[in-house]
Amino acid sequence: MTNTSQGLALLLPPTHASNILMLLFNILLATAIIFLNLSVLVAILLNRRLRSENRFMYMLSTCLSDVCTGVSYYYVGVFDINDKLGSPTWTYYIVHTFLGLSYMAILAAQADRYHAVVSPLKYSQRMSLNRTLLVICTYWLYAFFIVAVHNIVTKGTARQVTSLGTLVGNIFTIVIMIGLNIRLFIIARVQQRREQGIRERDGKRASVNLILVVAAFYLGTWMPIFCHVLICSFSTIRCFTFRNEGTDPIRILPRVNAALTPVLYIKGCTPLKDTLFTRVWRPCCSRRR
Repeated sequence: MTNTSQGLALLLPPTHASNILMLLFNILLATAIIFLNLSVLVAILLNRRLRSENRFMYMLSTCLSDVCTGVSYYYVGVFDINDKLGSPTWTYYIVHTFLGLSYMAILAAQADRYHAVVSPLKYSQRMSLNRTLLVICTYWLYAFFIVAVHNIVTKGTARQVTSLGTLVGNIFTIVIMIGLNIRLFIIARVQQRREQGIRERDGKRASVNLILVVAAFYLGTWMPIFCHVLICSFSTIRCFTFRNEGTDPIRILPRVNAALTPVLYIKGCTPLKDTLFTRVWRPCCSRRR
């Protein structure tokens, strides 16, 4: 019998203390992802000045996709779910799509900061707020268009498209992200030596440094699963697979990053932090009292 006919089973049977701790960890992780990302999302929406800057729109996109990641992790991280093509408990690529949207948002934000730093005049002329929102809407629509295609075609075709397309796409985007990170780091160091004490320049450097740190952590948490997929795709040795995503450490890492990213946003952006404490968290705490 399948899980759907028996009812959903927990991630691990609650017969040992280690199993209970693993289950609690995943519940707390999903809760932290939702709480932190939703807090940052609301803070950006409440502050008109933040909403008028392109970089905060990418933050908004990342937080929105990560909120969805947190909600979906209550399903794949708490229950015994085999989220693979053909499984009775799979999510039709939707859960993985939310993680991919965060990836695309950070890559787009890197490209945006690179354009802003290298060609500030052209950037101000080309990248209006509406065009930035158009870019964000484009990769959201593209992601769910791919999901729709995968669910329309046959399972065999979906497997071929997913395995080959995802592998090639990941290779190219990882190389681009690493290249942009190195290039942005070099530019930030050069500009830091040339320009000191100018408030506007300090703000630009802060935004570059923030996206550098966010991208670095993103790469650090995604590289293990990327290398695992790469090795398993080209190796003749059969790779070990965990029973479900909630017990697989290389699949838990991207979820940890989903909770870490808003913390980096708060830590690295003073206007966002001020808005969060004064207009989101403090009013909520006052109402409870």
